[in-house]
Amino acid sequence: MDEIIFQDKLNELVKEIGDIPDPQRAKLITLAKQTQNCHEQLKKSVDSLQESLDYLRVSIKYLLFDLEATRRENKYLRKMLEEAS
Repeated sequence: MDEIIFQDKLNELVKEIGDIPDPQRAKLITLAKQTQNCHEQLKKSVDSLQESLDYLRVSIKYLLFDLEATRRENKYLRKMLEEAS
């Protein structure tokens, strides 16, 4: 669900809760606020996970680059050793 749609639906729910009698209204408003807090925490967790994945992708690219450079250097040095022998 899109963030804007979620916020719209939650606001719509809170407006409708306003028409309910007092004892039930307070409980439902509390539940709506808890839902919003959980949603925000989930969004932060997903954003953090996305950042971690991005960092992992970059790290893997650097490691692959380093591996290829090491292989090229190794091949070059072996060739030099063979020529020297």
